[in-house]
Amino acid sequence: MGNGTNIGRVRALGSAHSGSHHWLIQRFTAIGNLILGLWLLFALVGLPDLAFKTVKAWAAQPLSATGIALFVLCTFWHARLGLQVLIEDYVHEHANKFAAMALLNLATFAGAAFGLFAIVRIALGAAA
Repeated sequence: MGNGTNIGRVRALGSAHSGSHHWLIQRFTAIGNLILGLWLLFALVGLPDLAFKTVKAWAAQPLSATGIALFVLCTFWHARLGLQVLIEDYVHEHANKFAAMALLNLATFAGAAFGLFAIVRIALGAAA
């Protein structure tokens, strides 16, 4: 019999009662990356040419800039989730794990912020 209550088995809650959230978020960001990546690919292929001015003018449009920004955020979030699992699985000393997670959080935040900053500069028409 064991294995907790009936509702616990239906919800697939393990002993920690929260393991599926991280897994689901990683799958959702993967789906978002797939959809946004395909959108970006087809949008760029649909341009008349891939000259710098053409791509910059396309990226400066509000819809394009929003899509690229979502792609940047989703990609960095997905990368952070995946690397977090690696750190949790393979770094065993608590101080090293804490340092690695802090560095991971800083690096992904900085990368996403830089990507968004670049998109905002292009969208607002800053000089290249």
